[in-house]
Amino acid sequence: MTARTPVTMRTPATQSPTAPPRSLKPAPKVGFVSLGCPKALVDSERIITKLRSEGYQVAPDYAGADVVVVNTCGFLDSAKQESLDAIGEALAENGRVIVTGCMGLEEGRIREVHPGVLSVTGPHQYEQVVTAVHDAVPPLHDPYLDLVPPEGLRLTPRHYAYLKISEGCNNRCSFCIIPSIRGDLASRPANHVMTEAERLVKAGVKELLVISQDTSAYGLDIKYAESQWKGAPLKAKFLDLSRALGELGAWVRMHYVYPYPHVDDVIPLMAEGKILPYLDIPFQHASPAVLKAMRRPAHQEKTAERIANWRKVCPDLAVRSTFIVGFPGETEEDFTFLLDWLREAKLNRVGCFKYEAVSGAKANEIESAVPEEVKEERWHRFMATQQEISQEILASRVGTTIDVIIDEVDEDGALGRSKWDAPEIDGSVFLNGEQNVKPGDIVKVHVDSADDYDLWGTVAGKA
Repeated sequence: MTARTPVTMRTPATQSPTAPPRSLKPAPKVGFVSLGCPKALVDSERIITKLRSEGYQVAPDYAGADVVVVNTCGFLDSAKQESLDAIGEALAENGRVIVTGCMGLEEGRIREVHPGVLSVTGPHQYEQVVTAVHDAVPPLHDPYLDLVPPEGLRLTPRHYAYLKISEGCNNRCSFCIIPSIRGDLASRPANHVMTEAERLVKAGVKELLVISQDTSAYGLDIKYAESQWKGAPLKAKFLDLSRALGELGAWVRMHYVYPYPHVDDVIPLMAEGKILPYLDIPFQHASPAVLKAMRRPAHQEKTAERIANWRKVCPDLAVRSTFIVGFPGETEEDFTFLLDWLREAKLNRVGCFKYEAVSGAKANEIESAVPEEVKEERWHRFMATQQEISQEILASRVGTTIDVIIDEVDEDGALGRSKWDAPEIDGSVFLNGEQNVKPGDIVKVHVDSADDYDLWGTVAGKA
């Protein structure tokens, strides 16, 4: 999904010719622009589901919308500027714009730049957004339009879905303002999460991507409270939830996992094939001095050794992460330490960002800012190091047979992902010329070749 393009939603099947007549008045249409992370995408899905249940349609473009909702990102200054640009584009193309999301907390700044917006609300303020839509374009009171599928409406393809298990975060990393935007950790009851997950799987979802700000802290705020699921108590705890999700028969992928000690207990579930052998852990750095300045939780000097122990339990485990180079006070020694750690840990997938000051973050008070040209040079060295690691790992897949979930099929063939790759952020598996599969199929693929980040293969059968 492109950042500034209104989203086209899947809707229930068209009305049967024998169904009772609907109102002759056309249903009001709402356009959506969803920016930022998957957690914001889930917020958009909740708003859309509520509006769709009230009879609204989702417009595929600006021209067809009666009003446009822009769900903004406010984490980095660059993201805020992108949000302001998206609001401006929606105003220019449509003229009736409702703003929500993380940048909505800066209503004054938004209205200073774009005084014509109809409403501004902050993150996960679903009811306020729906009320603003009502004010802009009242809903039709037609019971034949007030229908949505039981799993709700989503912005992702039919075969995978994001499953948000909590809001907010208790950590106070010095470079991050998420807690001030989204608040402290607020976990959903385990049976609520499982009910949503089960509905998604019954609707045809083949892959559940578990997300939150701090997935492995799930349940801490509610003291790991038990709730009833399938006639038995289920704790709101990372391990217990992982085990329950693993019984649904879908791929389960864990994102934003901090490496607390109890994460070790989940690795055997991956070895057993209950959940995918994949951990998205935002390490951000490896130097103890930088991690201390970042105020990162759960960082240990022996993290690489711990990853090695995980791989002894689950040899297929893939670890992806993100890192920041050029953090205030980062020395050449710190950066060299990071590169050495990267070579030792051999992470499968890695993203890297040059440090960007965020308004309101404690890191802005740290002295010894790293010059921009040094950040740039370190970023290139980091990416070159990781490219070599990725190339080595993917080369080892050539000649093997792996499970692949199909994402797209066109005249050139099919595009899929392995168990070690999340949608949109990791690599792909290309099946050139393959036409006998469809999105959502999980197939066995013989890996024929690899480059630095992607694989090419041939379908060898159904998984």
